[in-house]
Amino acid sequence: MTNYPTKKITSFKAYDIRGELGVNLDEDISYRIGRAFAQILTTQRIANEVADSVQSAIAIGCDIRDSSEALKQATIAGILDAGVDVIDLGMTGTEEVYFATSYYQTLGGIEVTASHNPINYNGLKLVREGSRPISSDTGLAEIQQLAESGQFIEVQPKGKLLNKPDKRAYIDHLMSFIDIAKLKPLTIVVNSGNGSAGPVVDLIEQRLIDANAPITIIKVHHEPDGRFPNGIPNPMIIKNRLSTQQAVLSNHADLGIAFDGDFDRCFFFDANGEFVEGSYIVGMLAQAFLQKPSAKPTAETIVYDPRVLYNTEAIIKESGGQAQISKSGHSFIKQVMRESGAVYGGEMSAHHYFRDFFYCDSGMIPWLLTIELLSTTGKSLTQLVQERISAYPSSGEMNFRLTDVGADEIIERIEQQYAYASPSKLALDGLSLDFGEWRFNLRTSNTEPLIRLNIETQGDEALLADKITEIQEWLEGQGAVLA
Repeated sequence: MTNYPTKKITSFKAYDIRGELGVNLDEDISYRIGRAFAQILTTQRIANEVADSVQSAIAIGCDIRDSSEALKQATIAGILDAGVDVIDLGMTGTEEVYFATSYYQTLGGIEVTASHNPINYNGLKLVREGSRPISSDTGLAEIQQLAESGQFIEVQPKGKLLNKPDKRAYIDHLMSFIDIAKLKPLTIVVNSGNGSAGPVVDLIEQRLIDANAPITIIKVHHEPDGRFPNGIPNPMIIKNRLSTQQAVLSNHADLGIAFDGDFDRCFFFDANGEFVEGSYIVGMLAQAFLQKPSAKPTAETIVYDPRVLYNTEAIIKESGGQAQISKSGHSFIKQVMRESGAVYGGEMSAHHYFRDFFYCDSGMIPWLLTIELLSTTGKSLTQLVQERISAYPSSGEMNFRLTDVGADEIIERIEQQYAYASPSKLALDGLSLDFGEWRFNLRTSNTEPLIRLNIETQGDEALLADKITEIQEWLEGQGAVLA
């Protein structure tokens, strides 16, 4: 047993590890996390909690941030010192680690990334065997405790390092989701945000070219650059959408796609350069799966979160699927999908999950499915979503910072505020109140000090506008500030 000095580590969050460089995340912390993660996974293997087919190795990759490679190397050192082999994937997006963990049948996987966080942040996303998520309730707290205590077991021999940057198997798997022969002529703008998506987009483009698919890809901010010269890749920020919108319009493209830094989220723009809210993409992809010729004769299950649901539930019903609601957050969605065998799960935050991608989220599969859907239906993205937007208009997510009152108290107060109307209540994720013609969801952010509001109606734009004003004014009266 080697006792390293005790060290408090405050970068552990509910679902992953995120910290400010030099403050609560550095190479020493990354080493400790790597070593603790490997030791705990090895212990579980010895305790026969892991299948014999799983090899004693951990797959690891990192995004393009300038700090990521050094943090990855420190993490690798910790894993090797724990006697566990490492498969170094090189520069990757998070979904490449998900793929490699299952493809190589490893004990687990790590992606070093801060996704869309500011440039002075970084982090680690962890999964265990089978690309299963790890959260504070399913092992992350145990990893934190061991990393902080420094009570590491001395192991001989050390692990071996294997470099496997080849992406061909991963690209093969992505392309299996569509029938390339069905693709019709389309021009697509792809904005990688100078993040990690560019090399994967290039490989997909080459597959399309090799298959003579009539797809033209216009690339924006394409080259990976850890300095992010065009701003942090986060299309949720409205000003960050402009470059994609302009490229769609100037190239007369059929649609635009933009990624965040580790491309686990994919954002869509129609031919008019209009940003399409994620909840409508969830409905569209649900419909695509339910209407595929390969769909099972029994009804497929679709999983979705409770923030915005009118459109998704209507599409599932119309298409003969089974609806299954889940609390927001990747660990919850993935668990519900595994339990129900769901073919697809989606969140309005632009996370999309697929049974045939190890129940993990992917930012590449959604746009491939979309170009196939546009090709097979002969409809534009605008046509596919505009009718649904009119039928079920929504506010988009509104974020508020709280000043003098806590989130739980705000949620309790707003429930009392609307008690007179006797709405139906769902407390699965924050508070959802449904009044028949309209509903709202108010919930605390899992990742930021915010409270998030979503409002939607049954085809009534005027009612939506009234309720946005009404609830915003009420929240501001409680001391909340629109972020």
